[in-house]
Amino acid sequence: MRDTPGGTDHLSRLRSFMRETMHKSGDTAIAAGVKLQFRYSAGAAASRFLIALRDERKIYGTRCPGCRRVMVPARSFCPRCGRETAEWLEVGPAGRLIAFAVAQPTQPLAPQPLLALIQLDGADTALVHRIGEADPATLFAGRRVTAVFAETRNGSILDIAYFKPLEVTHADSI
Repeated sequence: MRDTPGGTDHLSRLRSFMRETMHKSGDTAIAAGVKLQFRYSAGAAASRFLIALRDERKIYGTRCPGCRRVMVPARSFCPRCGRETAEWLEVGPAGRLIAFAVAQPTQPLAPQPLLALIQLDGADTALVHRIGEADPATLFAGRRVTAVFAETRNGSILDIAYFKPLEVTHADSI
């Protein structure tokens, strides 16, 4: 990668710096790769949200006691007013498409993934997820979609395999 059209790349500058530093100090540098494996906690609210996806095939949000917004995915605190959330509500699984984008494929024959913002019924925030079983030409803001759960679930957001469009009704086109 170049900083500017005529610039030097970052790796070359780093190597030069390392050589100069090692030469001055008399130390020897050893180049080696390090692979780190780790797990981290999703936190109490996200864990409960993900476990419900996995075990119940249900989507839950949390309501802020201050501003009364229902947030999906569930959160422990409201990002707007900072209050702790304690009320859990089932939302969806259907909702409305807020916006979508066709991602460019990384492989020539790969299908084009559709990524979307979806506001589930009963929620005040939008969830980012995939759209499946859809021709991009048939999608529009306001189109009704519903969650399709994966057959095998493991406690991740991908336990919702994707959202698929529902039949267009007269109310959708208004």
